[in-house]
Amino acid sequence: MQEKRKSKELLILNTLKNSQKALSSAKIAEELISLGHEISERTVRLYLKQLLSESLTTSNGKRGHIISEKGLKELDSSKVIEKVGFLSAKIDQMTYRMNFDLNTTSGDVVINITIVEPKIFAQCIPDIIKVFADGYAMGNMITFLGPGERLEHITIPEGMIGVGTVCSITLNGVLLKHGIPTNSRFGGLLELVDKKPIRFVEVIMYDGTSIDPLEVFIRSGMTNYMGAIKTGNGRIGASFREFPAESRDTVEQLGEKLKRIGLGGLVTIGRPGQSVLDIPVSEGRIGAIVIGGLNPVSILEENGVRAYSRALGGLIDFNRLFRYDEMESRIRQFIH
Repeated sequence: MQEKRKSKELLILNTLKNSQKALSSAKIAEELISLGHEISERTVRLYLKQLLSESLTTSNGKRGHIISEKGLKELDSSKVIEKVGFLSAKIDQMTYRMNFDLNTTSGDVVINITIVEPKIFAQCIPDIIKVFADGYAMGNMITFLGPGERLEHITIPEGMIGVGTVCSITLNGVLLKHGIPTNSRFGGLLELVDKKPIRFVEVIMYDGTSIDPLEVFIRSGMTNYMGAIKTGNGRIGASFREFPAESRDTVEQLGEKLKRIGLGGLVTIGRPGQSVLDIPVSEGRIGAIVIGGLNPVSILEENGVRAYSRALGGLIDFNRLFRYDEMESRIRQFIH
């Protein structure tokens, strides 16, 4: 009986997660029935009452319910076995959904999202600026989402802001629009000596994980961005990609274009069939190291700030982004 109840609760949470707005008990029941689940509106109402009491959902009055951050974590935890390889699939999904046009610099790009108190974030801005200035970020653009704003299934809580950093998967999307497929192999910690990349010291393969590797490294305290910005010696997030060997010149040209508009992130591009930082490359391909999109906000954790970060948070209009040196002036509107 307990297992059946839990299964129904997860179905309801999943329905709320997939919705872009609050849902009533009637609408949830309708959705579940259409998927072949037998459940009445009254039963859904009872489950929603329980989920609300456990803070897994929040009530939006007559509009219905939305899933909370706690609910998202519960849903993620319950499906961890089913999600092995999930990150690799999500990368492909986001790559195809992205519609950014490099020629017109318009459309949606993929961003990561970090939820934090604005006052606390403001205190860390000087160090975050250094991460951008030293080239350890995916380009030089960032954005803020205010309380109540929604990105995919994430809603920014009251008293908090969402810090959006450009996700490295944006590169995949741009290359795909130009006919170049990308094989995203792994995320890792890149060791720097005198600001130069020396080697990967830790790696996690994308097709064998349900969570972004950089999220793991950040939460585990394995990064060293403070060292990177102060002495040039540290450990930062990066990923390893492969492209068809014949596309090298085009990848390089597109990478330069992205850099000029503030979305650059290519650290280095190898030669056909040659290893990059001792990472072997498949036959007929070239390897490339791409900077980690969550790098700027990783400074928060190193300063003792526990912040909720989600890689591949969602898609946002390119025009919502602004240069990192505008952070100090733009954060003021959220501090009361």
